[in-house]
Amino acid sequence: MPHINLLPWREQQRQASQQKFLTIIGLIVGVVFLVMYFIGAFYDGLTAGQNIKNSYLKTEIAKLDTRIVAINDLNKKKDNLQRRIRLIEELQSNRNLGTQIIDEITRVVPAGVYLTSLERQGNLLKVIGRSESNNRLSQMLRQVEASYLLERPIIQGIVAGEQRSRLLSDFTMHFYVKSFKQIEESQREQ
Repeated sequence: MPHINLLPWREQQRQASQQKFLTIIGLIVGVVFLVMYFIGAFYDGLTAGQNIKNSYLKTEIAKLDTRIVAINDLNKKKDNLQRRIRLIEELQSNRNLGTQIIDEITRVVPAGVYLTSLERQGNLLKVIGRSESNNRLSQMLRQVEASYLLERPIIQGIVAGEQRSRLLSDFTMHFYVKSFKQIEESQREQ
């Protein structure tokens, strides 16, 4: 047996195992690259799907933004129309305001009080007149305060009557016409 040379066989064995090792390494590297490719393709698919969803959301958001702008325009138009309606209602109620003021003054002036002058400056009414007694004037003040149209009566002065008409005292009184909103509120309460 000493004559058998095992060196070539060992060399062949080493080359075969090295070849086998390189083949296994090549297969592992191939499998790893294939797995990495599939993982990359999977994540690319997820990214593409998310990009599609994002673009869809962007288009829907743009549609909603245009709707919001349209709604804001409608709200502005609505506010403008409501302002116009309030103005028309105020003008409509003020159309007969002069008649209502005269009617209300005839209601609040008691017997024994005589008006000689009535002057209106905006919402201020200045009344000059004569009264048989101060009790009648105080009754008039209470009726003005209870009025739905008139408010804040102020007596400027009471002067005793002249020689020929001692029974009557001259007076000057101011009171105000309520605003449109106050009139509406008082009419709702009634």
